[in-house]
Amino acid sequence: MSDLIVVSFSDEFRADEVLLELAKLQREHLIDLEDAAIVVRNKEGKLKIKQTQELVASGAAGGGLWGLLFGLIFFNPLLGWAVGTAAGAISGLVADIGIDDNFIKEIGNSLEPGTSALFVLVRKVTPDKVLEDLSRFGGKVLRTSLSKEDEAKLQEALNQGSKIASVENNPTV
Repeated sequence: MSDLIVVSFSDEFRADEVLLELAKLQREHLIDLEDAAIVVRNKEGKLKIKQTQELVASGAAGGGLWGLLFGLIFFNPLLGWAVGTAAGAISGLVADIGIDDNFIKEIGNSLEPGTSALFVLVRKVTPDKVLEDLSRFGGKVLRTSLSKEDEAKLQEALNQGSKIASVENNPTV
């Protein structure tokens, strides 16, 4: 079972940076992400949602391929491709796997302008190495399905990153 983690950041770009770092950690097999999304609330208050899984495009591509194959079998590959592409795109629109879009919008609407949030569904993780690596980014845990103990560890690691960032931005402290 996957764990949902939502972390907010004090600027519009930090969530993108953290997602790139998580992708690097995934290539190193330290974390296994099922899904991820970023929501940015710009300075004017407008929301922008970035999904990592584009279901419509992948559904259309897969449907087109299967439609083409069935079309070849029944001697009408063009019609099979067109019907398969349409069916795949529709199934991509209807399917909602991973993080619920309404939940993402709900959290996004609660963000302050000029901030961002990262949503991740984590299948498995090597906590000590990942927390150490992510601690430099700062952030605030908004919601999780983690135990209270694990959530506290995550927030503690993020707080260390916030302290480091404030010292770097204000060296007289």
